[in-house]
Formats: sequence, C-alpha cells, structure tokens
Amino acid sequence: MADATLDEVMAELAALEDPKTREVNERHGDDHGVNLTKLRALAKRLKTHQELARQLWATDDTAARLLATLVCRPKAFERDELDAMLRRARTPKAHDWLVNYVVKKSPHAEELRQAWLADPDPVVAGAGWALTTERVAKKPDGLDLAGLLDVIEAEMKGAPDRLQWAMNHCLAQIGIEHPEHRARAIDIGERLRVLEDYPTPPNCTSPFAPIWINEMVRRAGARHG
Repeated sequence: MADATLDEVMAELAALEDPKTREVNERHGDDHGVNLTKLRALAKRLKTHQELARQLWATDDTAARLLATLVCRPKAFERDELDAMLRRARTPKAHDWLVNYVVKKSPHAEELRQAWLADPDPVVAGAGWALTTERVAKKPDGLDLAGLLDVIEAEMKGAPDRLQWAMNHCLAQIGIEHPEHRARAIDIGERLRVLEDYPTPPNCTSPFAPIWINEMVRRAGARHG
C-alpha cells in the first residue's frame, strides 16, 4: 500500500470506526472510534510514507493523526513544523503519540524540549516535561535535576491536569533513576499528595510518586538480587 492515496486511507479508517470504541475514548477526551491494534495493522501495511503522513495530519481527524505518527519519518520534520503540529494536536492521544513516536526521535527534540518547558500553554509545557522525563531516564548528563525538583515542588500542585501528570511522571522518574535525589523526590510527593487518590486497577502501580518510586526501585532490586 505504499502508493495509497489519502482518500483511500480515510475510507479505510472510516470502515474501522466502532461506536463502542468511540464511546470509551471520548471519556478520556479522545474523539475517535478506531481500535488501536487495527490502526497499527493498517500502519504496517502502509509502511513509511512521509507525504501521506503530512496529509493525514492536516485532516484534523484524530484517527488519521494517530496513523500519521506511525507512518511518518520523524527525522524528516522541521523544528517549526513539529512545534505547529503539537499546538494543533487537540486530543491527549494525538499529543502523546506525536511526542513519543515523532518528537523524541527528531534531531530537534532537545531544542523543542527547552522551548516547550517555558511555554505559557500548559499542554505545550506538558510536552516539554515529557521530553525532560525521557532525558532523566536516558540522557541525564547536563540536566539540573535539583532545579527540576525545585520547579516541581513549587508548581505541580496547582498545575492543570495534563501538565500536572507530566510533571509528576518526571518527579517519579528522577526518584527511580537517581538514588541521590530519591529521598527528596519521595518527600515532595508525600507533601504535595498529587494523584494520591488516582483510581488504579489491580496489578497496576499507582501514579502517586512515593508509591511509584518505591515499587520501581523494589522491582529493580529484585531483578538484580
């Protein structure tokens, strides 16, 4: 399907639309009804297709945008193009997939991380924190971890939901990956109580940072013990 047209792909997405899937997704702010396993199967058939990815993103349709993140070439986007795409992402899933599947693999990721962290739009700032969490885990050299904890301590409690979630993830990652900051990360979590009461399914780890940090550290110890 390397030569598939936009109309053909949009017709396939329309055929995959399921009202029950849409109903579940809409509870989480995502306006699409396509099963993600089927969406990934379609992406596999389409293979990498940068021009189609740009066309899919331009439709403003959430399922099409999710597909776009799976068939694009992340390194082919310009910095300003990615910035504009993020600001137009609208739904949480399109935002998350754009950050995780595209921006994180882009040569512009670090420049965008720094710009987005300071952005007044909380959704854009959340993307900056998501990229920061990635660096905390994989490339922490050069990051001011104590300074990040200062910002989290001062701002996370009053942050809007999606920004708060991203900051909390960064807090937990610092505590999990960096033993020298673990006690402070846990202390911040215990004092701010952010996501303490988040409904967590059985066999899942709570996103409440002190529980999350201690559980991941325990698992790592069990693996290495």
